[in-house]
Amino acid sequence: RIKDDAKHLVPNKMRDFFCTINLDQEEVFRTQVVEKSLSPYFGEEFYFEIPRTFQWLSFYIYDKSVLQKDLRIGKVSIKKEDLCKYTGKENWFMLQPIDSNSEVQGKVHLELKLNELITDNGSVCQQLVVHIKECHGLPLINGQNCDPYATVSLVGPSRNDQKKTKVKKKTSNPQFNETFYFEVTRSSSYTKKSQFQVEEEDIEKLEVRVDLWNNGNLVQDVFLGEIKVPVKVLRNDSFQAWYLLQPRENGNKSSKTDDLGSLRLNICYTEDCVLPSEYYGSLRNLLLKSSDVQPISASAAYILSEVCRDKYDAVLPLVRLLLHHHKLVPFVAAVAELDLKDTQEANTVFRGNSLATRCVDEMMKIVGKHYLKVTLKPVIDEICESPKPCEIDPIKIKEGDNVEINMENLRYYVDKVFREIVRSSISCPTLMCDVFYSLRHLAAKRFPNDPHVQYSAVSSFVFLRFFAVAVVSPHTFHLRPHHPDAQTSRTLTLISKAIQTLGSWGSLTKSKLTTFFDTQGRTRIGKKNFKKRWFCLTSREFTYHKQQEPIFTIPIKNILAVEKLDENSFNKKNMFQILHGEKPLYIQANNCVEASEWIEALCRVTRSNQKRLSFYHPSAFLNGNWLCCKATIENTVGCAPCTADVPADTQIEIDGDRETERIYSLFTINMSKLQKLEEACGSIAVYQGPRKEPDDYSNFTIEDSVATFHTLKQITDIIDKLNESHEKYRKKRSSSAKYGSEHGENSVHNL
Repeated sequence: RIKDDAKHLVPNKMRDFFCTINLDQEEVFRTQVVEKSLSPYFGEEFYFEIPRTFQWLSFYIYDKSVLQKDLRIGKVSIKKEDLCKYTGKENWFMLQPIDSNSEVQGKVHLELKLNELITDNGSVCQQLVVHIKECHGLPLINGQNCDPYATVSLVGPSRNDQKKTKVKKKTSNPQFNETFYFEVTRSSSYTKKSQFQVEEEDIEKLEVRVDLWNNGNLVQDVFLGEIKVPVKVLRNDSFQAWYLLQPRENGNKSSKTDDLGSLRLNICYTEDCVLPSEYYGSLRNLLLKSSDVQPISASAAYILSEVCRDKYDAVLPLVRLLLHHHKLVPFVAAVAELDLKDTQEANTVFRGNSLATRCVDEMMKIVGKHYLKVTLKPVIDEICESPKPCEIDPIKIKEGDNVEINMENLRYYVDKVFREIVRSSISCPTLMCDVFYSLRHLAAKRFPNDPHVQYSAVSSFVFLRFFAVAVVSPHTFHLRPHHPDAQTSRTLTLISKAIQTLGSWGSLTKSKLTTFFDTQGRTRIGKKNFKKRWFCLTSREFTYHKQQEPIFTIPIKNILAVEKLDENSFNKKNMFQILHGEKPLYIQANNCVEASEWIEALCRVTRSNQKRLSFYHPSAFLNGNWLCCKATIENTVGCAPCTADVPADTQIEIDGDRETERIYSLFTINMSKLQKLEEACGSIAVYQGPRKEPDDYSNFTIEDSVATFHTLKQITDIIDKLNESHEKYRKKRSSSAKYGSEHGENSVHNL
């Protein structure tokens, strides 16, 4: 989760700035453009799961240009290993100059070995064998796949033996498969040494260096990264491992740099190690029975929200876990009932940021995002693509504009948006309907003399917290690919305010809502000709369009599998494939996050298909054979197991073990607060009278100290056992790690 703003940027005059968020060299998010400023405040929050390994999280500040290429002012780069230092708090970072020697990403696969050779005359020679196999994830150069080659060197105080691979064309995942040989020590008489032993003084000073370059042809070659391996770590052993490419040691470290300004970031980074499912049984069961605990404030789920400093940290995994196990509706009803006990007036029902309202907010984001697109995307597209002036503030209105005409334009947009929302009730996801049904009846029970409260209880969520928020920030909900311009943003803000007002007055008259689940989206598309197209995904069909009319349609029931496509198929990154009755459809997304989201959405709507494949081909069929397995028959069975070959049991793809691990981590981080809450329960049990002075636990909700204490003991016992399991795993992983190997295969990363 990331929020940012900047100050004192150069060049030292008012400019239009924006910021990008990059995983290594791949842009995954972009802020809005802040016009005419030297200290732009972006104030945007991005939450995303990281779908691949990475080394650096980077932030680039750009000077927006209309006619020329946007100018990169400077950057902030944070190593993955250092993210935990800055998580959960605001930090100012000085912008660093952008140096090609520091702009690296990707990894290289090497096999290193020391050999003993006996020459014809009986002397012994020590030989180093370097087999450079392949690279993966090299950066794009000017938006295109690079032409990489590698130099392999044996470097010491008085030597620098260098050799070079062949250049591989247009690929970010080059397959080199080349072997190089280097003499390590002087030849010596075999009779003097009965066994192979490398001289210590030579070993200590030698290292293998592999540099990756992009072949520039007529221009200068571009540095892509390097790795260094001391020869001494090899000894008499052979090493084969993936090594992450590193920047040059002098990269981005000039002796004197200009002050480029600074960037303030609020980063929340989590990395969880998910154990096998059986380890989480006790904690999972304790959380899932929370809605049955009386009172609800004594439940494990409620206690989690009490001890977390930011309730959002607790709400996200909690809602996903309860949703996955069909326990969310009764839990929301229970905490909403507790919320209503403290609500004194009907017109303030569910207006605060309580556990109940945050759970409903998060639930709507998860299950309602496609409902939003079905309802709002057409009208939002109209507003953004053919905007009409809507400014009605006399101070802000442009010269020549007419307030009356602008008012009519605004009324037209508001009427259209409101009409679409009212008509959409039949399309509302079943889970949202179930939650709203519970909230309506709880509100009516709490305020029996107010006939409108059952409607305002729901409209406070539907209008104020759901549709109005999506209207003002359409890019956040994937209704638009980028930020609207300043004038359109102002129009959307005015519409959103009107929708909030109407939602406060209006009522939802539809009492019987039917089940409907839909999804819609857009991205670039291509077959082998890779023309730009628009996607449209619904619960019935998958289509792509050149303009409004679809030019190709695949019924959802005909989709057999949705899988990633190896980059070497077409030398293009972020590709995936849709397998159906005809030839596979190959698609390229804009970045790795977008590709992951599309695969997830397509898998979700096709899970219940009866003829889903169990095996697929990770690469394409080109020039008479499959690139992955070299089979020559196009309709032959796939060579790799499908990654999503499980039956449909939920509408939303959620990993329950992963969410339980996140909750375990939150309990562990807040163990001191659990202990304080335990002490509070003991104090209340001993001293039954009213407390005159506020104490350390006055902010905790303790309705039943005995029941709360009992739950706390269960939580701490479970956490202690999980701590032991994690410690055993850490020791096992540490003992099995090899030099150069990548770690964290079972880790989950979130920002």
